[in-house]
Amino acid sequence: MVSVGLTSLAASKFDMRSVAIGDKQMRVLCIGHGGGSLPLFIAKHILGAVVDIVELDPLVISESVRAMGFPAFSVMTATGKRVLPTPEIIDQVMWGGIRERLSLYESKAEDFILRNQSNTYDLIFMDAYDGADIFPHSLWDSSSVFMKALSKTLHHEHGTLVVNLHSDADISDIDRSNEGVTTGKYVRKVGKAYKKGLLENERNGLVFACEVPWLCNVSLVVSRGMGSEGRDREKTKSNLMKTSLEVDRVLRLPFSCLDYLKTGLAII
Repeated sequence: MVSVGLTSLAASKFDMRSVAIGDKQMRVLCIGHGGGSLPLFIAKHILGAVVDIVELDPLVISESVRAMGFPAFSVMTATGKRVLPTPEIIDQVMWGGIRERLSLYESKAEDFILRNQSNTYDLIFMDAYDGADIFPHSLWDSSSVFMKALSKTLHHEHGTLVVNLHSDADISDIDRSNEGVTTGKYVRKVGKAYKKGLLENERNGLVFACEVPWLCNVSLVVSRGMGSEGRDREKTKSNLMKTSLEVDRVLRLPFSCLDYLKTGLAII
């Protein structure tokens, strides 16, 4: 999810090299917090990354701090101020230079986006399954107020959205137009909804899915910066694979999306 998102953003001619060393800022939004490993990874490896995190469940937030070591100094109040006026000693030791670039908010994703439409994000990660393990329709309804607000906050030239979805492929449900890829009806339906909501009035733009088979997950990517000629699957795959190698080298990532791109890419 992280690697394919960064690769897609870089493929949109975003200057990842300058961001990596802190010469340029990259605004990131994480919808869904979990243990906080994703935002911590981004902030640690990319010195120019400034990350907002939105989590609905206060228990998830408190446990990520208590049990997972997420910096308490990064937790925000509803008014946008830090809960702690100064960082705790453990935060200073473990997360110096990182904690200040993380802001964790307790909020519904819809409410946060609607309140902060003046924000502009280069990269948005969405991993927001609810307690029943369902991805809420309110987060992918193409005609919703939320989708319109999300469209405003996603950078209009290179903005990239990455959505984590469970794979729904079935042997009778394979998209035969994407050879070798078993993207199911639900993933394609969600992808088309984001395409309509975020790319309908854009000159460029591409939606694709990248499978992670052994995790039974799919990373759905909405890219405003990749050209519409990217409908050619082989050209898109070649471009992303080449960019993936460059991103891995610049950021020194411990994992790569290269193998996933080779075998599990579907244009939507």
